[in-house]
Amino acid sequence: MRSDLMSRAQAGDGEAFRALTEPHRRELQVHCYRMLGSFQDAEDALQDTMLAAWRGLDRFHGRASLRSWLYRIATNRCLDTLRAARRRPAKPWDIPGTEPPAPTGLGEIHWLEPYPDALLDGAITVPLGPEARYEQTESISLAFVAALQILPPRQLAVLILRDVLGFHADEVADMLDTTVESVKSALKRARAGLQRPLPEIAAREQPPAADSAAEDAIVAKFVSAYEAADIDALVALLTDDVFMSMPPMPLEYRGRDNVARFFAFIFGSVDRFELVPTRANGQPAFGVYRPTPTGTHGVGLFTITLAGDQISTMTRFEETILPIFGLPQFLPTTQQTPSP
Repeated sequence: MRSDLMSRAQAGDGEAFRALTEPHRRELQVHCYRMLGSFQDAEDALQDTMLAAWRGLDRFHGRASLRSWLYRIATNRCLDTLRAARRRPAKPWDIPGTEPPAPTGLGEIHWLEPYPDALLDGAITVPLGPEARYEQTESISLAFVAALQILPPRQLAVLILRDVLGFHADEVADMLDTTVESVKSALKRARAGLQRPLPEIAAREQPPAADSAAEDAIVAKFVSAYEAADIDALVALLTDDVFMSMPPMPLEYRGRDNVARFFAFIFGSVDRFELVPTRANGQPAFGVYRPTPTGTHGVGLFTITLAGDQISTMTRFEETILPIFGLPQFLPTTQQTPSP
């Protein structure tokens, strides 16, 4: 049956091509997201991959699996993207007439975007190769994806193909048109580079299970504190070393006192917020809305990372992210925010 589909697809049958490639589409999008750290860039790379596969299908001779062949195309499309735009300009603070508290640092990775959990179904449950070292849920976390972006493009590709997806070294060498020795060398350097930002994360207390009663309890406290602009209640939920970032702005705040100062600044100018719960990268997330005289406007999307019964990381993204999560830019004035 599959060989018949391939023959038809190579003869120009678009429906046969879609039947062959659709089972791999979602995992390829997640692969592109891990490499690029951007949902929109991943979607563009996926479209380029499918177009290149369609145009080049007559050159597929079955020496490798169709899945491996598609990963070869997707990986090289992502490498082209990374080489063309490896460093994007950071966005300055853009609220006229206000200045935020001095940050504790300026982030190097400021083009990071979240990935909706709703699109992960079927994408991180695919069987992995024997070389995989990371759990699929771990390898889609914001912390892991952000750490990946620090690596040089070729090392980034090798680490994902080998340690996340579990392809053999000879398969990766074929995908990247290089030697096994070069793959092994790049992997060694990539592992060393990735471990620098990750030990602190690994040492934290494990979060409660997704959608568990324990997670729900923390989320409910967070929503209550944030919607009420209650700085004391919010700070009580944070770990001592809590870390907050807000890509594409490079501002970073580390430590409970510094994050508290930032939220005191935010809450000082807003009476209340409304949060609409969703999930991103396997963790709780919220569309953030601010009532104004012209309506309730979306002002961003927050993700929180839990450590035990506390919040260890907070990441704020711009309101342009909201549609990716199926969230509106404006809330009807009569809408009641659903309970998380």
